[in-house]
Formats: sequence, C-alpha cells, structure tokens
Amino acid sequence: MTIGNKSSTKANKLDESSSLVLVHVDVDQPQPLSIAPIVSSYNEKIRPVLDALENLRRLNIAKEGIQLPTIVVVGDQSSGKSSVLESLAGISLPRGQGICTRVPLVMRLQNHLLPQPELVLEYNGKQVLTDEANVSDAINTATEELAGTAKGISNTPLTLIVKKNGVPDLTMVDLPGITRVPVHGQPDNIYDQIKDIIMDYITPEESIILNVLSATVDFSTCESIRMSQMVDKTGLRTLAVVTKADKSPEGLLEKVTADDVNIGLGYVCVRNRIGEESYEEARNEEHKLFESHSLLSKIDKSIVGIPVLAQKLVHVQAMIISKTLPEIIKKINEKLYNSVHELKILPPNLSSLADAMSAFLHIVSLSRDSLRKILLMGEFEEYPDDKQMHCTARLVEMLNSYVSDLQNCAEIDSTKDFLMEEIVVLEEAKLIGLPNFMPRTAFLTLLQRKVKGISHMPTNFVDNVWSYLERVVISVMNRHSANYYQLQVATRRAVEHVIAKKKSNSIQHVMQAVDMEKHTDYTCNPEYLQEYNELMSHQEAFLKKVLDDDRCSSTVKLEGVDDIKVNHLIMYPINVLNQAFDLKARLIAYWKIVLRRLIDSIALHLMLSINELISNDLQKEICNELGGSVERLLEESPSISGKRQRLSSSVKVLRESKETVANIMDRIGVYGVN
Repeated sequence: MTIGNKSSTKANKLDESSSLVLVHVDVDQPQPLSIAPIVSSYNEKIRPVLDALENLRRLNIAKEGIQLPTIVVVGDQSSGKSSVLESLAGISLPRGQGICTRVPLVMRLQNHLLPQPELVLEYNGKQVLTDEANVSDAINTATEELAGTAKGISNTPLTLIVKKNGVPDLTMVDLPGITRVPVHGQPDNIYDQIKDIIMDYITPEESIILNVLSATVDFSTCESIRMSQMVDKTGLRTLAVVTKADKSPEGLLEKVTADDVNIGLGYVCVRNRIGEESYEEARNEEHKLFESHSLLSKIDKSIVGIPVLAQKLVHVQAMIISKTLPEIIKKINEKLYNSVHELKILPPNLSSLADAMSAFLHIVSLSRDSLRKILLMGEFEEYPDDKQMHCTARLVEMLNSYVSDLQNCAEIDSTKDFLMEEIVVLEEAKLIGLPNFMPRTAFLTLLQRKVKGISHMPTNFVDNVWSYLERVVISVMNRHSANYYQLQVATRRAVEHVIAKKKSNSIQHVMQAVDMEKHTDYTCNPEYLQEYNELMSHQEAFLKKVLDDDRCSSTVKLEGVDDIKVNHLIMYPINVLNQAFDLKARLIAYWKIVLRRLIDSIALHLMLSINELISNDLQKEICNELGGSVERLLEESPSISGKRQRLSSSVKVLRESKETVANIMDRIGVYGVN
C-alpha cells in the first residue's frame, strides 16, 4: 500500500488556493516508462515566455532594479547537486574534488526535435559551441576565464544553453556548493564568498529555491537549509530534492513526511545516476527502486523520480512567471517613464556659441535674482530650510554682534580709575597760556588711544561678513551652474577673486574711517552737546561730594555713568579736577558719536558694496574669468555626462525590454494571468 506524503499535500493545497497556477499538472500519478522525454504537456506554450525572460537577462535588466523569476539551485558540497542537473539536462557536468561549480551557471534547457543536441556557452560577450562529449571541458575552460585557474570563485555568470530532444523547458541557476573548510588553493574566506553569492540570488522574492539535500544527512543540519530559511521563513518558495535515496533509505519516508525544515513546495526523492549508466538506464533503475524497495516503495509516487521533478519544476516555473511577469511589465514601464523624464529634464547639450551664450546669460540672470532676493530683499523661499542662506537675518546677527563688541569693549568703561587718565594727559599737555584753558592735544591723545583700542573690531567685522558672503555667492552660483562644469569652475574662481577685491576695498574703507576718527574730532550731531551739557550740569555737585571730607564716601553716583570710586581723587586740587571732569565729559559724549559712525558708515558701505557686487561686479568678473570664450561652457560636467550616459543606456535597455515582453503579452493570457 502506498503511503501519502504530507509535504506533497501541503504543496498541492498551496497550488489549489493560488490564482497563480497556470496549468494543472497531474504529478500524483507516476509517469509511464514508455514516455522517454521528461517534458510537460505545455512546454511549447511556455517556451516563448522563457525566451523573453532570457532576453531580459541578456539585457541585464537586473541593473535597473528589476528582478527576474529564477529557479536557484543550492546545496551543500557533495549533496548530489550536479547529478540532479545532469539527469534533467541529459549531459555531463564538471566533476572532481572540491568545488566544481565556481561561477553561477545559468542552465537553459530547451526541448528541440533535433537529430543532434546543440550546446552553446555564453560568457564575456561571446558564444562558444560545444557538444555532449566536450561540454564539461568547455565549462571548465570558461570557468577559468571567469574565476581564474586556481580554486577561487566568481559571481560573474556563465550561461549554458542546451537544445535537446526530451529535456524540460527550464531555466535554472546552479550556484557553487557550500563548503566551510577551504582546501588547498582556496581562499580562507571561501565560505563567506559562496554565502554572499547564494544570498544574492535567493533573497529576491522572485526566486524559487531548489534545495538539493542528501538523504544521508540530517536535513536540519544542512547549511543550504539554514540559508534558505533566512530569506524564506515560510518555505513557500522552496522546493527540496532529496538525492542518494538508494544510499540511505532508512527513515527517508519519515523525513519527507514530517517536514521538520518547512519545505513549502514539497519534496522530490531521486536516485542519482551511477557509473556509466545511460540516462535512460538510470531512469529505469530509479523507477524499479521506488517500485520495489521495501522502504522506498512506501513513499508516495507523486514525489519520486526525475520525471516528477521535471514536471514540478516546469509547473513551479510557470507559476512564478505568472505571478511576477505582470509586475515586471509594470516595473519596466515605470522605470522607463522615470528614466525618460530624468533624461528630458537634464540640460540640453550646448552645440553652438549662441546656445552657450544663451545658457550663460540665463544662469547669470537666475543667480543675480537669487542673490538679490536673499541678500537685499530678505526673501528665502529658494532655501526654506537652510538658515545659512537666510542672509539678511544672518547679516543683522553679525552686525548686532559687532555693535555689542564695540559697546562692551574696555574703551567704553568710563568708571575705571575715573579722571586719572585725563589728569595724567592734562599734566603732560601743559603749555604757557591762560589758566583753565583746555588743550586740544589732550583730547586728541585720549581719543586716539580709544580709537586704537577698538580699531581691530571693524576690520574683523567686514572680514567675517565678506567670508560669509563668499560662501553664499558660491553656493548660489554652484546651484544654478551645476549642469555646466566649466562654468562652475570659472564662476568659483570669479567669485573668490571678486570677493577678495570687495573685502580689500571694505577693509581699506574701514581703516580710512578709523584713521579719520583718530585725526579729526568733529560732529554736527546735536546729541554731542546735549550729552556734554548734561554731564557738565553735574560737575559741581560731583566734585563737592569728592572733596567733602565729612562724608568720606568712597563712591559717588554720577547720573549717566553709574557709581564711581573717588578715593584716589581727593589728593588733587579743584582746578585740576574741574579740567579733568570737563575732558571726561567731552570724551564720553563724543565717543558715542564715534561708535555710531563706525557702525552706521560701515553698514552702509557694506550694503552698497553688496548691491554693486550683484548688479555689476560679479557678472563682469565671470566674463573676465572666461576670457571671452563662452564656448568653454560646451564641455558638460562629469556628473551630468555620466548621468546622461547612464540614463540613455537605461532607456535603451528598458525600451528593448518593453518590446521583448510586449511580444509575449498575448501568450500570457494562455496561462491564466489576469
């Protein structure tokens, strides 16, 4: 009595519940030996679809981020993977010690009514014809070209096309067998290299994993099972082939029915070809084994034998194509639309002097408008999230910081050693003349000291402003000329040059302003006299408090100056203190005017300079940098050139891919795809 198979039931339920099933394949009944070819009833229908997918592979559509449905063959080393593929293809593959498959081998099996099989190898852009007797050597030669003559591996695929009567129409990718221990000549990280290749192929949801397991091992310990479970936890896209059933029949039934490793698409148990058996002889022996063996005959016939495996693979292949092809078509159309759109919005290649001049003037105009908005008008809609480009606000911050530095410097402190500096200077400025006459040299001496003390601040301020403006202008110019490499290079040099000149002019202006404050004391601002007279109105009361022995106060409050320590002034006569107080009042009142001039005049100068930069200087400097040769703009930037080339190549591939799938759209309906 035949015992049913639990995993087969699970796979059948999966097929029955899915709208993706293409054609019902009755794999529950053993295939009669009289049917020699292991092909399905709908091979001829699915062949054009497979051809189309192969064309997509040749176009390397995976580079466009579009994965193709693929049956990926994985297995531990010595699991019998090569024997399974040989039985399906009816040809001999390379054998030997260690890793025989050192590159991904794409096997395209095509059922053809040919008198002699046709075998072709495709790799590195060339085709090599071979035959059944020499195919193994041809594969080895191609592998050495791709992966070297040592025992290393490569992820560059090799395609083998087998056109032969009786083979199933299948496309499979055979990957290197998994090994943990490198043999002589193999790199120490051989396991990691193999794992990376396998994971690269089995991770996409479009991949069906054909996991080849040896009946002689515990399935749960197989490295290939562990890898497939990492990417297919439910097992719904994993099909297992159990080889060497004749070597370890004990417990095999329990292994495939218990399904401890969660194989969603079910198991197929096979017997490997032995020695010099022909493929026909091997199939006969396989059939006898599962019919007559005391243990193996109990396994359901729907999951034993190479013919059943072929039918299942064709069925699974059809299922995955029906599931993914509509989505592939959709992705091709979306990618093509996006690539064409990106290509269209790239700047056109400049082919004439007129084109170059027009592009140049357009870029300069756009840049000038952007700079005018962000530097003069306070608009920043072009840079809503980049606060460094909110320029008027940043300039005000820099100006406020400069004002704060001036107003909080040591020279502004009027209370420290009150009147002492004035007294010392008056002593040294004495001359023969009327008593209590205020010598002008005393005032100028003190003024020059104060101006010298803050002279670095205006210079630092304009230097910082122009350094900031250089970054801003370069950023704006780069943004508008990003598509024109030569212009971008030229504008950067021009901006650096013109900003250096503007900065030099501003520093010269500042130094001149500072020098004017040092050498001339003048103002028509009425606030000076108001401040001076206000301070002088407190002179008598202040000095009375200073000289009042009865009070002996160490500090005296002077309105507008705060508390002042006065103990050090008691020793000076009243006429000296009167003159020093007068000098101090003049300095306090005039110093406010000086600071205001050093703020207002520099701010006005900077705004005028920025306006001139935007209106005239920048464009003139760029023209000078180009040397009048606008044709230099015709050279496209490396980034744009590379992008244009990439997009053009992408559009070409996607258009060919679209044409390829369009030619088989009418055939898709045959397989029930909505």
